[in-house]
Parts: sequence; C-alpha cells; structure tokens
Amino acid sequence: MLRQLIFIAALFVAGAALAQTGETESAAYRLSNGDKIRVTVYGHEDLSGEFDVDGTGNVSLPLIGDVRAAGLTANELEVAVTERLRPDYLRNPRVSAELLDYRPFYIFGEVRSPGSYAYTGGMTVISAVAVAGGYTYRARKNRIRIVRGAGDEQTEIQATADTPIYPGDVIEIPERFF
Repeated sequence: MLRQLIFIAALFVAGAALAQTGETESAAYRLSNGDKIRVTVYGHEDLSGEFDVDGTGNVSLPLIGDVRAAGLTANELEVAVTERLRPDYLRNPRVSAELLDYRPFYIFGEVRSPGSYAYTGGMTVISAVAVAGGYTYRARKNRIRIVRGAGDEQTEIQATADTPIYPGDVIEIPERFF
C-alpha cells in the first residue's frame, strides 16, 4: 500500500514538473534530415526497414516512394505512411515508426577537434566540448552560442556549460583576445 502511494505521489510530482516547464505532447521530437528511422509494416517485411531522412526531409520507402518526414513526430510519420499505403496497396496497414539514431550536433571554434558528432541523450554544452576534445587555451567559455532549429525557425541561444544540447544544434566556442 505504501509503495502504491509513493508511486502515485511520484507520478503527481512528475506531472507537475512537466506542467511547470511547459513540456507537452507537442514538444515531442521532430524528425529532420540526418535522422535514421525504422519503419515496420506488420506482415510485410518487404515494406519494412531502416531508412535515413534525406537532405530534402523525405524518407524513400519501398512501393510508395518518398514520404515527407521532416517536421513530423514518429507517430505522425506512422499516420502518413499508413495513409499512403491504405488506398492502393493494403487494406488495413499496421505501421510502426521509431527513431534509431538522432542527427548529429556540430561544434566549432575554440575546441581541439571541431566537427560533427553523434548526439546522445542528456548532452550539455560541457559534454559536447568533451566529445570534441576539450577547450583550447584560447576559448572564451562564458560567451558560448548555440544555433538551434532549421530553415526560417532558427534561434540563437547564449549558453552556459550546463545548457542542454539537442540534435542538429550548432555550438560555437568563441576565441578570447587576452
């Protein structure tokens, strides 16, 4: 009984924390070019497989061709693939889509090895810098800049070492002058 009460209290606290931060279903991860996904059409292994979201934001699937994936969640992609299969190819398709690999993040400026790196969940600026070999001796650690988003929806963020990193982020570590 006590365990059940503790579990319920934990759920309540987690829900309150999500409400406070503004996290909602609409804040779910959106696919973009560079992501790798697995699409499974149940009962049809020839239509299933692992696919990359290409530079145009599409996924090229067997039989139905290109499906727009950029900007969609995995659940929204499932619906799009289902709708493309339903009218002409399958009566009642059951489709599942899952994210396999996130797109990379990019880091440049005063780090030892600038470039693109594989994203892992829970990354912060300091862990991204560590992946890139650490700061150089000329790094200005208090003026870090992150460009987040794609196309017209880019935002620029002034960051600290604890700022979270997301897939596709571009991190700039500027140079100090004295």
